Amino acid sequence: MQELFDFLREEGVEPRLLDGVKAFREAHPVAQEYTDRIPVPEYYYYGNNTWELALAALLAGKNLLLAGPKATGKNVLAENLAALFGCPTWDVSFHVNADAASLIGTDTYNGSEVVFRPGPVWMCARVGGFGILDEINMAKNEALAVLHAALDFRRSIDVPGYDRIELQDGTRFIATMNYGYAGTRELNEALTSRFAVLNMPLIKDDDLVKLIARRYPDIDMKICGQLAKLYKELEKKAESAEISDSALDLRGLLDAIALMDQGILSGAALEMCIVNKTFDDYERKLIRDVIAARIPDDLTRVAVFGK
Repeated sequence: MQELFDFLREEGVEPRLLDGVKAFREAHPVAQEYTDRIPVPEYYYYGNNTWELALAALLAGKNLLLAGPKATGKNVLAENLAALFGCPTWDVSFHVNADAASLIGTDTYNGSEVVFRPGPVWMCARVGGFGILDEINMAKNEALAVLHAALDFRRSIDVPGYDRIELQDGTRFIATMNYGYAGTRELNEALTSRFAVLNMPLIKDDDLVKLIARRYPDIDMKICGQLAKLYKELEKKAESAEISDSALDLRGLLDAIALMDQGILSGAALEMCIVNKTFDDYERKLIRDVIAARIPDDLTRVAVFGK
């Protein structure tokens, strides 16, 4: 992960915090059987201040809740943090039917014997890993109540019928949540109070250019700049409710560039990965107009990447 450390130094992240992360890694070595669970990020999160706040919270022993609208990089930052700290990671994708057993574990048969099958939260506690609790406000509050003792000063889990598990010192939980999605709900105060909450900002113009250029270093920088401006224009239209946020998809923009890299013309790539994310004909026309003002629809791979 030296490359990630170098990236953060280039971005001007406080050196004292990076030294703290190195000390954490030295104090919490990972068993060989779990090293394949340490993530290797495909993308880096851009945002100096957000990085510093997140690092400070985790180094202080706090759990972190990343809250904010779509396309603010919550999952990218969560993965980046786990990679930087060098911790094995367990992902939990919440839904309305998530229950305590899916988090802690449940009984199962092993031949003729009933044994405990550990869940991701139990594994994080035992190994000292990072638990990524994705879309935590999709789950029912009664299901999340089992996390209370793990997330507060007790740092333990009582498994009915089994032992009490004490969390390893390096265990951390990073939760993410969007507002306004179908099926989401407000977190109760008891759960929210157990997190340091970080409201995720929208990506800055310059950082978006750097993100695209780092992922596609051969891209023509003028086209890179136009693609970044295209995304920010869609962002403004979504904020003013001219379009829904269905097309405001940073993954979609990067996916479109990936299709261009495979030889798909720019217009078709942007149609597949941005325009078609919405199913309203009028809205699609508005989005096409924004794209046409920035990006010709007949750009070839050579035009975009120079080769």
